[in-house]
Amino acid sequence: MRKFTAIVHRGDPDEGGYWATCLEVPGANGQGETREECLANLAVAIQELLELNRAEAVSNDANAEVAEVVLP
Repeated sequence: MRKFTAIVHRGDPDEGGYWATCLEVPGANGQGETREECLANLAVAIQELLELNRAEAVSNDANAEVAEVVLP
């Protein structure tokens, strides 16, 4: 399980809802009528962007290897 930082914003008072971005995955964002829906949509965006970035990075270099980095 990986944890990411979500910055959650409330929508305009006239419109309602929520929107969020992820600090660790630029370009990932989510929105929803509720905070939970917003975070669930953000999680999907994070997963899709990570998979896309991983596939792109490996496809650009036939000699590339995948390694894991663990922070303390």
